[in-house]
Amino acid sequence: MKAASVKEIKDELKTRSPIELLELCLRLARFKKENKELLTYLLFEAEDEQAYIESIKRDIDEQFEQINRKSYFYIRKSIRKILKNSKKHIRYSQKKETEVDLLIYFCSKLKNFKPSIFRSTALQNLYNRQIELIKKAILTLHEDLQFDYESEMEELLS
Repeated sequence: MKAASVKEIKDELKTRSPIELLELCLRLARFKKENKELLTYLLFEAEDEQAYIESIKRDIDEQFEQINRKSYFYIRKSIRKILKNSKKHIRYSQKKETEVDLLIYFCSKLKNFKPSIFRSTALQNLYNRQIELIKKAILTLHEDLQFDYESEMEELLS
């Protein structure tokens, strides 16, 4: 089965009744956890972006506390999982401010992590890639926000 294009889906959704749309959304939510999480964000959390960011930061904190610190193999694996989850939440929001805020928070947690990530080349490279992504995202923001985030970036780079 070949998937329809977004335009074809949009045109078809326009022809459906509100009850049919509701049923389609609920059916979508049943199939994948990510669909349900996205609908949760759009319906309940999109209005208060700051509270959403704070809840993601709490999740990041909890995940960092649960990392198995016995070897760098387990540390790398756990940190990649945390980053994957953070990126998923950034995708739900689609706001550059949220992206920058969460990535800066992730990098600050990573920088202050014990044992130091700078003893592992893979973790160091992961950290540096995120710093580059933050820099690119900051350039797309308003000038006032750029200034605020650049001062936070200075702390990460020092």
